[in-house]
Amino acid sequence: MKEWTKLALIVAVFSAAYFIPWDHAVIRQSGLESFMMLQEYAREHVLTCLIPAFFIAGAIAVFVSQASVLKYFGAKANKILSYSVASVSGTVLAVCSCTVLPLFAGIYMRGAGIGPATAFLYSGPAINVLAILLTAKVLGWKLGLARAVGAVVFAIVAGLLMAVIYRKDDANRTEGQIYIPEEGEKSRALWQDASLMLTLILILVFAAFAKPADGDAFLWKTIFSIKWYLTAALLGVLAIVLKFWFAKDELREWVEATWGFTKQIFPLLLGGVLVAGFLLGRPGYPALIPEQIIASLVGGNSLWANLFASLSGALMYFATLTEVPILQGLIGSGMGQGPALALLLAGPALSLPSMITIAGIMGIRKTAVYCIIVIALSTVAGMGYGWLVD
Repeated sequence: MKEWTKLALIVAVFSAAYFIPWDHAVIRQSGLESFMMLQEYAREHVLTCLIPAFFIAGAIAVFVSQASVLKYFGAKANKILSYSVASVSGTVLAVCSCTVLPLFAGIYMRGAGIGPATAFLYSGPAINVLAILLTAKVLGWKLGLARAVGAVVFAIVAGLLMAVIYRKDDANRTEGQIYIPEEGEKSRALWQDASLMLTLILILVFAAFAKPADGDAFLWKTIFSIKWYLTAALLGVLAIVLKFWFAKDELREWVEATWGFTKQIFPLLLGGVLVAGFLLGRPGYPALIPEQIIASLVGGNSLWANLFASLSGALMYFATLTEVPILQGLIGSGMGQGPALALLLAGPALSLPSMITIAGIMGIRKTAVYCIIVIALSTVAGMGYGWLVD
């Protein structure tokens, strides 16, 4: 951490202690809610969801080659394959809206078509595997599934629209060659790496398996009753897989990558939880911002509510995963399910800083068109999802 960042943090904490009127009843309640929300995350989401998800993200970073993803974006690549790879690249790269920009600049300036390049630009942060998993765990599997499906579809649609709109300009661009980092030799078969990923995902699924409601099927209740036995068995399988198929250097690299994700994301998430709790509170527990204000802006499923949510999400910067606790507070204060999805689809993929940077890469006009496409698609998707769930 840079020295000026440490100074800014110290000043911020001191200013909060000095200026915030903690003797006011609403402020005290908001402060209590921020820590109650943090406790809820620590007890219900960290051990059974976040920690396994960090290990999955670390495994993806180490054992899935980014070179194999980037090589499909060249000007001569098969279009169907290009858009297919671009639309799911976020699950491999796991980056935020600002981190994806250097990657986007690299593939676009070296010859990638604007369609696959913008599909990659959207997909990178929108289909972050950690964010999808936490969304499903905290906000419900329906919203998590809608976010995952919507992000994949949006990446393809946004890329195709940009390719159609700028087809002449794209054809006139000098076809360069995308730099593809060399892939090292692998001592394992693909199915062995896939077995590791499947084992990790199943551990996450069973460890985070929520208690079924009274009216749910007998199968779900049975799985819940034995979930820790299943998790323990899978941990045994994981130990065997790691022992016989992976070298110590690979395992060390995996742990380092996992720790890197944890250091980068976990403090931001905790900070986001505290801020969201202070401003919005938990569902059913009001905090600083009155619920009626939120309900008036993004309540229900109107065109305005979804458009406002999309615009707000597009302009705000969300550090990775922080959109989840913020939305948890907003939904608890009256935000509709449609606007919640609209914000999830527009927010992580765009931000004001990223818009400025993208404009420097492909121009103001193309950037404006790309942003309008994302906001419009998010608004329509939000209205459609709100109509379905209602």
